[in-house]
Amino acid sequence: MVNQELLDLLRCPHCVQTSDGLLEYYQEVWLICQDCGRKYPIVEDIPVMLIDEGDKWIEIDKADLPVPPPPFS
Repeated sequence: MVNQELLDLLRCPHCVQTSDGLLEYYQEVWLICQDCGRKYPIVEDIPVMLIDEGDKWIEIDKADLPVPPPPFS
C-alpha cells in the first residue's frame, strides 16, 4: 500500500504544468489522472509515474484495468 502522504503529493506528470493533474487512487494499484485519463500502475508499492507508461493505458476503461498491473519493464 502506498503511503497517503505520497499520494497527496503525486500529480500526473503530463498535466501538472497546465492543470491540477489530480490523481484518483484506484483499487490500490492504479493512479488515474482526472484531467487526461492516463493511468499509472503501482508496482510493488511504487507508482510508475512515467508519461509513456500512462500512455499505454489511456484508452483502457478503468473497470478493465488488470489487477494487479503487469510487471514494469
